[in-house]
Amino acid sequence: MTDHAAFIRHPGAARYKFNDNHPFHPMRLTLAESLLEISGALRNEQVAAADLDGGPLLVTVHRDDYIELVKALSGESPVPAAVRKASGYGLGTGDTPYFPGMHAAAAAIAAGSAAAADTVMSGRALHAYHMAGGLHHAFPDRGSGFCVYNDASIAITRIRLTHGARVMYIDTDVHHGDGVQWTFYHDPDVLTYSIHETGKYLFPGTGFVHERGADQGFGTAINVPLEPYTEDDSWLECFAQTVEKAAAAFKPDVIVSQHGCDAHANDPLSHIHCSMRIYRDIPAIVHRLAHRYAGGRWIALGGGGYDIWRVVPRAWAVVWLEMSGHPLAAALAEGNVPLPEGWLGRWQAESPDPLPPHWLDDTAGWEPMPRRAEIAERNRRTAEIAVQDV
Repeated sequence: MTDHAAFIRHPGAARYKFNDNHPFHPMRLTLAESLLEISGALRNEQVAAADLDGGPLLVTVHRDDYIELVKALSGESPVPAAVRKASGYGLGTGDTPYFPGMHAAAAAIAAGSAAAADTVMSGRALHAYHMAGGLHHAFPDRGSGFCVYNDASIAITRIRLTHGARVMYIDTDVHHGDGVQWTFYHDPDVLTYSIHETGKYLFPGTGFVHERGADQGFGTAINVPLEPYTEDDSWLECFAQTVEKAAAAFKPDVIVSQHGCDAHANDPLSHIHCSMRIYRDIPAIVHRLAHRYAGGRWIALGGGGYDIWRVVPRAWAVVWLEMSGHPLAAALAEGNVPLPEGWLGRWQAESPDPLPPHWLDDTAGWEPMPRRAEIAERNRRTAEIAVQDV
């Protein structure tokens, strides 16, 4: 097996766009890749095009009737019969509206994540990153939360069917990774781990510590729901302790991680108050776990993140810096580093907010959250319960 990382692209993924005003916007991908390229951190030889047809992959997770409806809603003017059915399948809502080309775009994302899985499991690379992936809210029979097809579940299913490997799925999106959890809730060979803002206050309203799996899969779902206004120290304390214990007990053959970056204080769709510090540390922790417990096999996906100018490019770029062993990752572990002037100059005029000058946030002027000690203690108790039987 070669010890290098592959950056997976599928050209169709950029067409996954609900509308110009929707928070889930493919501009996130453009900005993050631009940051890597201008930083000299993404070379042509590291990029691999996804060569799979996403269509046949969908049936491994999604119901035929759902796929057929997605196709029917993907034309310029869907027929009235399809439109009437849309809401019953989670589509046509404000969160997940249908759009022209929806099926092909969502299938392309699924193909990219499956290609990343194939790249690692075949030994062509030890690590693979599909930044456009991570649509973790889609269910076998419906769309949800900006997600039409669940590429993470499709990639995991491909690993299980093709290689019989035990998969640990690590989800650090601020929203619970519900679609992946429920897809594998009865499977003893897939561990779903999700750390997120508690569903008491945030979509999708699930991901509580008592959700542990069922039947033979009991114990293979682990949830760490955190209190609103959690900050870096508490978030990282809970994550580092619980994810390590989960990996050590489960002993995966491969890790699939989802890197939603919407727990940042600037994100408009959550109440967690973390900085870029957690997005520097998450990939490093997952990287270490992959080498310690999974022979180094690691597949990373993107996910949520809705401050698309100030947060997402930095957070998603750092995943690749860590995965590829770029010197910038080591530099950021020691301190802050300025963002390249070329990237700032390229995008500042288009950004609605001043772009940050550095890779990490300067939090010296941030106001501490009220009840900081109480929030940290509640999170600590939750984390203990989450892994008490592991």
